[in-house]
Order: sequence, then C-alpha cells, then structure tokens
Amino acid sequence: MECTINWGGPEGMLFVATTGSGHVTAMDGAPEGGGHNLAPRPMEMLLAGTGGCAAYDVVLILKRGRHDIQGCQVKLEAERADTDPKVFERIHFTFIVSGKGLTEAAVERAVKLSHEKYCSASAMLAKTAEITHSFEIREV
Repeated sequence: MECTINWGGPEGMLFVATTGSGHVTAMDGAPEGGGHNLAPRPMEMLLAGTGGCAAYDVVLILKRGRHDIQGCQVKLEAERADTDPKVFERIHFTFIVSGKGLTEAAVERAVKLSHEKYCSASAMLAKTAEITHSFEIREV
C-alpha cells in the first residue's frame, strides 16, 4: 500500500493525499493552527477510515450470510488525550443497520467479528483506545 502527501504551500496547512489506488483526498487544519478549514483534519480522516473499515466488514458479513441488509450507518464518538501525542483514548461505534428480517444475533455477530477479527483500523487504534460498540436494527 502506498500514499503520497503533498503540502499545498506556505499560505496554509492544506495537504493533498494521493493513494496507491489513484484516489485523491484533501486534509486541512483549523484556522488557529494555520489552516483554512477547507477539508477534514487528519485525525478526522483516521476516525472516518476506521468507521468505514468497520462498516465495510459488517455489511459484507451480513451480505455473505444472505441477510437482507438495506442500509448501514456508523456513528463514531471519540475522545482524545489532552497532551501530545493526542491519541484516541476512547472510541464508541454505534451501528444503525436497516433491512428486512435482520436478527439481533446476526447483527451482533457481524459487529463482533469486525471488531475481533477483521477491522485492521480499529485493531490498531485499540492499542491506545478503549473501543466499545452498540447497534440498532431498523426494519424497512
């Protein structure tokens, strides 16, 4: 896996990342840190990537189990340390999974498998953060 980060120049703290798969995304800082608030902060991207990783797992596990999943939303709430490096200390994932006839056991299993086996992003963050999960099922 590869990624190249280019700084936007001396007028701010904008960074543009180009991934090995050819996609481009931007990151910026808060105005008090020299940024212009033009894009998410790098730590927000890390949190978003972790949520995306876990959501991907949950959807794939339920689809492979032939469950009628129609939607998946993950809300993450994180707390960071007060001192540098300001690592994540706590992250809570709330999965809102919608579909037809989804059982609590199936969704709980998918969330658990993501956390315990498949999501490499949350596995890394679990080295510094207490990670918790909850879920809600919505019938459609």
